[in-house]
Amino acid sequence: MRFLANENFPFPSIIILRGKGYEVISVTEVMSSAKDEVILQKAMEEQLIILTFDKDYGELLFKYFYLSPPGVVFFRLENFFPEDVAKILLSRVENDRLELDSYFTIIENDKTRQRKLR
Repeated sequence: MRFLANENFPFPSIIILRGKGYEVISVTEVMSSAKDEVILQKAMEEQLIILTFDKDYGELLFKYFYLSPPGVVFFRLENFFPEDVAKILLSRVENDRLELDSYFTIIENDKTRQRKLR
C-alpha cells in the first residue's frame, strides 16, 4: 500500500510506517499548506491512500462528490501518542485484515467503520 499522509498526521507514525516498508508521502514534506482538493487530486493521480485527521474529506467525497482517491483513512482517536496512530493502523490492517482500497475508513480507539467509495 502507498499512502499520502496529510499535514495533521503525526510524523513519528510516518517514520514507523516507512520502517515497515510502506511508501508514505508526507504532505508536509512535498506540498506544505496544500488545499484538500489538491491533496485529493495528488492521491488520485498517484494512487495513494490518504491518511488524515481531517473530517473535511468525507464531506468533499460524499456531499460534494469529488472524484475519489483509492482510499481515505480518517482517524478519530482520543488520548494517543504520535506513534500510536501507526501502531493502530498496522494492527487493524495486518491483524484484522482490514482492506483500505476503495473505502473511506474511520478508525476510532475501539472500532473501525467503512463506507465504500464510488
